[in-house]
Amino acid sequence: MLTRRESAATNGILSMMVLFALAPVVGVVLVALQAKGVGGGITSLTDLTLGNFGRAWDQGMMSASLRSSAIVVSLAVPAATGLSVLAGYAFATMRWPGRGLLLGLFVFGLMIPIEGTLIPLYFMWRQVGITDTYWAIILTEIGYHMPFGVFWMAQSFRAVPRELIESARIDGASTWQILRRVVGPVCTPAISTLAALQFMWVWNNFLMPLVMISSQDKQTATVSLSFFQGEYVTDFTALAAASVIVALPVVVAYVVLQRQFIAGFASGALKG
Repeated sequence: MLTRRESAATNGILSMMVLFALAPVVGVVLVALQAKGVGGGITSLTDLTLGNFGRAWDQGMMSASLRSSAIVVSLAVPAATGLSVLAGYAFATMRWPGRGLLLGLFVFGLMIPIEGTLIPLYFMWRQVGITDTYWAIILTEIGYHMPFGVFWMAQSFRAVPRELIESARIDGASTWQILRRVVGPVCTPAISTLAALQFMWVWNNFLMPLVMISSQDKQTATVSLSFFQGEYVTDFTALAAASVIVALPVVVAYVVLQRQFIAGFASGALKG
């Protein structure tokens, strides 16, 4: 039990950490609200404007880039999450020859940096004929995030009591029914956390779309943001406004999935 002094010290430290984490975010938002042409600093907190957001939307072609990011996320994240759930369930509840070796290969995939595989992947996708298409990004994102997803879900399913699974089998439930009606609902926080993490990773990915996509109208939001900065290098207010627009979907996703996100990490900590 913490004393009053210890509790006050803990709250003070946590408050300082929150302020330290929020300071850059607040700074970017304030720069985005400054009048055009004031440079990269915050000059006034009274004469603020929302016009920079409309200007950034039009000049940075944010509509097309956000649409591209939405297409990639809407296909890559459900596929990667669904495949991770199926594979993790198989690794956690089934036994077959080579199971340990295959799981070890997935774990080994966590140690391979994407920067070392992008160029070979680019030439492979070029031979297939899907470079400069959304499929080049989607398939690469699925493959890149599968190792973590499989390992995460396998550990989550292993934490489910074996007695619960065996009881369902005795009652005549099939493998699919056990996954859908027994262990799936128990591991919902872990699945939601995995989906939220993959959403953030795919949405924020910069290098992969930059390599795979050459058409500007197909570039994702993060890549188009770099082009926007290059073209309007002195217009820091519009650049800050564009950054807020790009980051907003991630913030909304976290707010919506906040409870599941925290529950997933908390359950993982308790299982550990």
